[in-house]
Amino acid sequence: MLKQTKRPKTYNKLLSGYPEVMNIDQMCSALGGISTRTGYKLLKEGKIKSIKVGREYRIIKSYVTDFLLGKAQ
Repeated sequence: MLKQTKRPKTYNKLLSGYPEVMNIDQMCSALGGISTRTGYKLLKEGKIKSIKVGREYRIIKSYVTDFLLGKAQ
């Protein structure tokens, strides 16, 4: 079970148009349209947690909000 952290309502509204589990393109769009190269760099450096399924990354929406709030490890 994934640990849920309390987030401000503004972040829930900010990411309301995105699915609970995002791919790299959706994550980059949610972060303001950063490049996929920068997105992959954030994932590989562990700044945003992710799950690798085969050759693709899946990012849970709460991991993105943790990154935005500075709670990512």
